[in-house]
Amino acid sequence: MSGERVDRATHTVHVAAPAGVVYAVLADAAKLPLCFSPSVHVERLESDGERERLRMWSLLDGQLKSWTSWRHLDPVQRRIEFRQELPAAPLNSMCGTFHARSRGPHRTELELLYDFSVAGDLPEVGAWAWRVADASSRTQLAELKSFAERWTRLDDLVLSFEDSVRVNGPAELVYDFLYRAGDWPDLVPHVTRADLTEDAPGVQRLSMQTLTEYGSHTSDSVRICFPHAGRIVHKQTAPHTLLEAHTGEWSVVPDESGVTVIAQHSVVLREENITAVLGEHAGLGQARRHVREELGRDSRALLAHAKRHAESAVRML
Repeated sequence: MSGERVDRATHTVHVAAPAGVVYAVLADAAKLPLCFSPSVHVERLESDGERERLRMWSLLDGQLKSWTSWRHLDPVQRRIEFRQELPAAPLNSMCGTFHARSRGPHRTELELLYDFSVAGDLPEVGAWAWRVADASSRTQLAELKSFAERWTRLDDLVLSFEDSVRVNGPAELVYDFLYRAGDWPDLVPHVTRADLTEDAPGVQRLSMQTLTEYGSHTSDSVRICFPHAGRIVHKQTAPHTLLEAHTGEWSVVPDESGVTVIAQHSVVLREENITAVLGEHAGLGQARRHVREELGRDSRALLAHAKRHAESAVRML
């Protein structure tokens, strides 16, 4: 194609973990935001067990980019081929392969190859794309190495849980409360500040200050809203000191008798900070209980206010 230049790159990292573990981490697309700091959310659109179509959102050079990708999964060869069906601008194309090669019982050589092109011939656009692709690839491999090398402790380090509440009110009012997080300081006592901006319809940046038993805490997150599905997914871009990663989702699920509102959280604990935060005798068990209670308490408070908001509006009709 006239004006299009194709660039190719290869990156390799050696991981102190079995090749099957490394492949499994990469193959579980929905959990990639827990492994990779730039990855915000992944939606599986189609899957037949070998091929899957994904919608992906990621922070690249501070900008939230979204694209659709096809992946072909080969667990025998431990290869994942990918091709972006709808690349994010300014990319015109992007495809590549992850290959996890066993180099021993607990050693893996992970190779990433990719090709990409940028439409046009502006040198600054090509330079930006090359720099961002290179930085993103290096970050991905380094963070996957760090995550997979803790494979014997991942069951303790990764924690997922949810809280829910029943609401006798319209799903639309519940969703509206969750969507308008910028109004929470006027409605929720433990939220003292909430700065909400919307980069694009349904894509929000939220900086929020809350009161905890340890004082004031500030969090920054990206939120992606799916109003027709009654869902808001979010990822903290500056997690709590105890957390390496924190993702979550608000779900508004109507049925014949009312609405169930669910707050889900998934986190990766930052093991090296446990004693500094919880004391020298604290361990993973105490950290898990602490995180579960603190995040759950905040979620339950917001769920209660969402319930009150929807049910109060109904009583006023």
